[in-house]
Amino acid sequence: MRPFDHRLLRAVPAIRRDLVLLALGGAGVAFAIIAAAYFLATALTAAADLRFDGEATAGFVIAFATRALLTSGCGAVAARMAAITKASLRDQLIEAVGERGPSWLVGQRAGELATLTGRGLDALDGYFTGYLPQLVLGVTVPIAVLGTLAVTDLTSAIVVLCTLPLIPVFGILIGRQTAAATERQWSRLKLLGGHFLDMVAGLPTLRAFGRAEAQVEAVRRMADEHRVATMRTLRVAFLSALVLELIGTISVALVAVPVGLRLLDGGLALATALLVLLLTPEAYAPLRAAGTRFHASMEGLTALGQAFTLLEGARTRTGNAAPPPLTTIEFVDVCVDYERGPALRDVNLIINAGDRIALTGPSGGGKSTLIALLLGFVEPTSGRVLIDGVDLAALDLAQWRRRIAWVPQRAHLFAASLAANIALGSPDADRASIESAAHSAALTEVIAALPDGLDTQLGERGHGLSSGERQRLALARAFLRAPDASLFLLDEPTARLDGRSEEAVLTATTALVAGRTALLVAHRPALLDVATRVLCVEAGAVREGAFA
Repeated sequence: MRPFDHRLLRAVPAIRRDLVLLALGGAGVAFAIIAAAYFLATALTAAADLRFDGEATAGFVIAFATRALLTSGCGAVAARMAAITKASLRDQLIEAVGERGPSWLVGQRAGELATLTGRGLDALDGYFTGYLPQLVLGVTVPIAVLGTLAVTDLTSAIVVLCTLPLIPVFGILIGRQTAAATERQWSRLKLLGGHFLDMVAGLPTLRAFGRAEAQVEAVRRMADEHRVATMRTLRVAFLSALVLELIGTISVALVAVPVGLRLLDGGLALATALLVLLLTPEAYAPLRAAGTRFHASMEGLTALGQAFTLLEGARTRTGNAAPPPLTTIEFVDVCVDYERGPALRDVNLIINAGDRIALTGPSGGGKSTLIALLLGFVEPTSGRVLIDGVDLAALDLAQWRRRIAWVPQRAHLFAASLAANIALGSPDADRASIESAAHSAALTEVIAALPDGLDTQLGERGHGLSSGERQRLALARAFLRAPDASLFLLDEPTARLDGRSEEAVLTATTALVAGRTALLVAHRPALLDVATRVLCVEAGAVREGAFA
């Protein structure tokens, strides 16, 4: 585990200036320590001669106050770095997951993301405000102390130089054990977070089947395992603090005892002896504190590494080319593999402008994967998807998606007004356009029955609307984007609907895709009448003709 991950500077460039300020503050603290020790030694020497040195006393007070102010300033800079880093990484994680889409955020990744963006990144506070300032002081202060001792008392400087590396060496040895223990603790926490998230999402089903208590017991067992892993990490951290304090104390004694003997023999002046005795502990103190706080910040560092791993896994596209006019879409030897197995195999398909293609076939055959490929949520394991001859991987995904109207199987609705949910993909749409889209999607009666019409506030996930009404709202989003969209993707728009809702959605869908380029995942025969071509997708293969 490195004390500083250089990927942090690339991911959050805004903290570069703060790192420079932290380094300058550390150098200022080191200078203040040397000045305070010098003035205090001078004042104490004068007091031993029964006289008062006002200038030395004033110098000590000023140096001590300067040290306190600089230390406080470094703490403020470190706190700002922590806040900037956490906010930036959270934004990047959410943005990266949004780029890959819902098909990527499944299983343990969902729990890992929830844990990272919450407890995980919050643990970086200990790293930035505790460890990092001490790491800077662990470089600047020993160098300043060694330079001063080399000029003042070379013998003491040699002893400090020889014993100083013992603290980082032992810290590294114990740190390896702490890193392993923290990795186990973090793995338990991710597993606990993912399992708890799944359990809460499926709680109604668990209660209906009488399995809620069994899952509560499973969560309790996993929480106990996490508690045990945490206590093991704390034991290693306490051992580290004991060892580092012991080494630091012995090292100071190796300097203090010879200095005292030389002072008694008259081989060393009192002012010099006092300066050496005051500075020697300061050389070891930042390293001891850095070692102790490093272990306290291990959880944050582990979470940081996991965040970078998740970001690197989510961000695989680097294209920035503008999308060309859509006349043809071509799949060339496209294969897609998931962890559970292959989804598409050697797909060769050409879609011309104006084609309305109905995708039929059994569940799990690969229909939704074709839609996800065009949305950029999934990347081909091999082969290419060409838009007018340009590889989709080379296009700017944000610009490409602005030309797509998408109706998923389960449209996600937010706790906002009905109008805001319709205008999700077109935030600049005016009221008249929103009302027109709602009317086209057969939502007029639904809106009339709501207490505040389009301004009615929906609950989380669209609570307050039926499945059919939610599906019509998703169609309204597509109608609102229709003037700017050149490709329409509808993934089972009539699934899980009753007869009346299916008829309303089918009528709206027919009007939506008329004369436009569209792919429709169709399990219901009614949708086949909308299509100009029908493709069967079965076991990852695509062929012309309906599924029998």
